[in-house]
Amino acid sequence: MNVLLLGSGGREHALALSLVKSPLLEKLFASPGNPGMAALAHQVALDFGNHDSIVQFCRLMSIGLVVIGPEAPLVAGIVDDLTAPGIRAFGPSKAAARLEGSKAFAKDFCRRNAIPTATYACFTDDSSAKAYVHAKGAPIVIKADGLAAGKGVTVAMSLAEAEAAIDRNLQRRSDERRGIVIEEFLEGEEVSFFALCDGAHALEFGSAQDHKRVGEGECGPNTGGMGAYSPAPFMDAQMSERVMREIIAPTLRGMSALGAPFKGVLFAGLMIGASGPKLVEFNVRFGDPETQVLVPRLQEDLLPLLLDCVDGTLREGRARFSSQTALTVVLAANGYPDAPIVGSEIHGAERAEALPAVTLTHAGTKREGQKLLAAGGRVLNVTAVGSDVAEAYARAYAAIDLIDWPGGFCRRDIGWRALKRGVKIDA
Repeated sequence: MNVLLLGSGGREHALALSLVKSPLLEKLFASPGNPGMAALAHQVALDFGNHDSIVQFCRLMSIGLVVIGPEAPLVAGIVDDLTAPGIRAFGPSKAAARLEGSKAFAKDFCRRNAIPTATYACFTDDSSAKAYVHAKGAPIVIKADGLAAGKGVTVAMSLAEAEAAIDRNLQRRSDERRGIVIEEFLEGEEVSFFALCDGAHALEFGSAQDHKRVGEGECGPNTGGMGAYSPAPFMDAQMSERVMREIIAPTLRGMSALGAPFKGVLFAGLMIGASGPKLVEFNVRFGDPETQVLVPRLQEDLLPLLLDCVDGTLREGRARFSSQTALTVVLAANGYPDAPIVGSEIHGAERAEALPAVTLTHAGTKREGQKLLAAGGRVLNVTAVGSDVAEAYARAYAAIDLIDWPGGFCRRDIGWRALKRGVKIDA
């Protein structure tokens, strides 16, 4: 089977590393791909906004499955436009992708389907929004309604910070006629939980803990993610069963009732508090950087699982994962997330990747001759596998220390929540 993988980041590189292991795979195509994927896939330039051209490419190359990495094409309805002429595509329809495409839709959906989540209100004007936050007080959470590449959330610790976030988001989105969602601040452990879905059935697909803020100790602005580890130690079998029963199952039932059965991977961002799991937000695609720590632990063939989601033949239960821990650290360009400085040269990546139990995935790189250059905000992911978080942490940072890149930085405390009671991290 020929497979087309859409995307260019660390998530797609990690998926490619898993897909090429499948005996079902004949050729893997990636669009646009990245330098790290060059040895894994035939890289092609396709216009994600021109769905007809992607359909034509799939017909020409006899593509048996299209795997869509990023969220924007899913929200734009690429799965609908591929499946209409009979091309199998892994991901939700445009109608189902609203779970990520609109925070307001997702929150209203949770309320209708009794899915536990933070209390909230939606606004399109600043005066009503500011009155609400003054009534509720801080801390409080301000979210842009639409897609924001992981950077549309402000956890405001003061009323002044909340008002600034309201002004910023409503001004930015006035042309799009989109609003904001203001939510209760939840306390607990934040966990990324994944389930593969075929519209009617769900297969538990692991957990991870992401590190959203740019600075160590969870300070600074939110980013697309600065690192992650898997499994999340707070997700034991009992808690996972609760998430499947209280969040995943009613989501599948509710989307089917709307005439938009959910197929693909459902990514539930959770807060695990004293009363149990609450939904923070839905995503409708594999996480980044969570995928980089999920697939190294997967102990079965990924490709037939994706096909089962598309074909409606998914088994229920739990996917098979190693008991080992995987930990990934994002290397980002100086200035990220506000104004990343691109073009700096990276040395030593090959030395890092040569270490045992270490994998490098590219996120924002480019080649100029033999030079490896930064070409984005999040640039490289260094992933290591170990018997526990401490071993994976040590291996990942040992690899990072072999990379010579003055133009970039990373957090030195990925995994700190899991280690805080037992192992000291020197940040």
